[in-house]
Amino acid sequence: MALAGRGARGWGQGLASATPEPRLEPGTATAAGSRAVCGRRFLLCLYLVGFLDLFGVSMVVPLLNLHVKSLGASPIVAGVVGSSYGILQLFSSTFVGCWSDVVGRRSSLLVCILFSALGYLLLGVSTNVFLFILARIPVGIFKHTLSISRALLSDLVAEKERPQVLGQFNTASGVGFILGPMVGGYLTELDGGFYLTALICCSVFLLNAGLVWLLPWRETKLKDKDGTENGRSMSQKHASVLGKSDCAPHEATTPPAVGKPERAPQKPWVEVVSALGDMKSLIFSAMWDIFLVRLLMAVAVMLYYSNFVLALEERFGVRPKTTGYLISYSSALGALAGFAVGPILRLYKHSSHMVLLHSSVLTCMLLLLYSTAGTMTMVVFSSTLLSFSTNIGRTCITDLQLSVGGAQASGTVIGMGQSVTAMGRIIAPLLSGVAQEVSPCGPPSLGTVLALVAIFIMSLNKPHSAGDGSEKRKSE
Repeated sequence: MALAGRGARGWGQGLASATPEPRLEPGTATAAGSRAVCGRRFLLCLYLVGFLDLFGVSMVVPLLNLHVKSLGASPIVAGVVGSSYGILQLFSSTFVGCWSDVVGRRSSLLVCILFSALGYLLLGVSTNVFLFILARIPVGIFKHTLSISRALLSDLVAEKERPQVLGQFNTASGVGFILGPMVGGYLTELDGGFYLTALICCSVFLLNAGLVWLLPWRETKLKDKDGTENGRSMSQKHASVLGKSDCAPHEATTPPAVGKPERAPQKPWVEVVSALGDMKSLIFSAMWDIFLVRLLMAVAVMLYYSNFVLALEERFGVRPKTTGYLISYSSALGALAGFAVGPILRLYKHSSHMVLLHSSVLTCMLLLLYSTAGTMTMVVFSSTLLSFSTNIGRTCITDLQLSVGGAQASGTVIGMGQSVTAMGRIIAPLLSGVAQEVSPCGPPSLGTVLALVAIFIMSLNKPHSAGDGSEKRKSE
């Protein structure tokens, strides 16, 4: 649903409508202008939600291994506890995403943020390993703020503007991920620094929940006179975009079609199971190649990062502190890459498939360059370009998923993508350990091979057009 006029620029540009606007009467023009302002404000608030989410998380995550070891956990126990988060995310991402399609974005976003805050509150009082494990459970299950926010952005903006808006959202989140470790590193130097950092993280999540609660949901849920949302029929919605009765005013609801019996209300969990069953055929027929490419590219990039510090020390004698500066530099550039998504897609005539293919080719070449680099200059060069290619690729593959999966199930599709990424987080350390036994260059070299396989799959399959998945579901 496009919420702003075509004149919007900068952070609010993604709310521009993809179709020319009709000539408006003075009163109607005022209402349209108010809608545009409200849309830009809503979009900026969602960017702030993404920033605060990763800012709070990145304050704590780098300190988790040190803290669990300080509680007396063995390296094996620490490893099992660390992997438990990824396992929980693997199974909960798709379910929570589908649940957000059923109950609405506002309710699901608030629940996820509040349960995550509870997890970090428990972490702030975790004086033994049992409490530490208990604290990771609600976070592993409900830490899907960014996924639901991306689904909400997909609901709000025109399809051609979606990659640009998602890229800007990733930029805002990335800035939080850069600043968080700095604050966390400073706080941990204080007495009881970890506990203080965890409690501050909990406070950040509570602040985020308050921000989501105060968002102008009612003003954002606006329809045209014909019962459509900027040209998108309400009958095509799997669930209400911004929630059900908790978001939209009663008079804005669309009356049921004449002659069609009203569907009996079902419990949310029944609807979630039913929706997942409907999506199963789509995932295994129309979208298998997209998710396989996502998995291969995710593992390839994770292999690159898996032994980055150790490899530079062994190959070039670079100290971990210097490597940390290089990682921060690459992360900052990656965050800025979100601003380049819009111009690049316009250059490619909004073909996310071609942008993804070419960014994957660039990523593959850069991984190979890094694996064979003989000087630190080549390492810095490859790291600089990798920060751009990987971030642009992630944005485009998310957009491709949404184009094929359909807007009515955006939460489920994004959640499934997050589950695939979580699977990659489990696979990558295992492959990295085996490859590193061969050579310090083993993990990125293996990543190059996986990226080549992903490129081969993309080359064999024709580009997906928008709505392929939704049309397939209609025909079944």
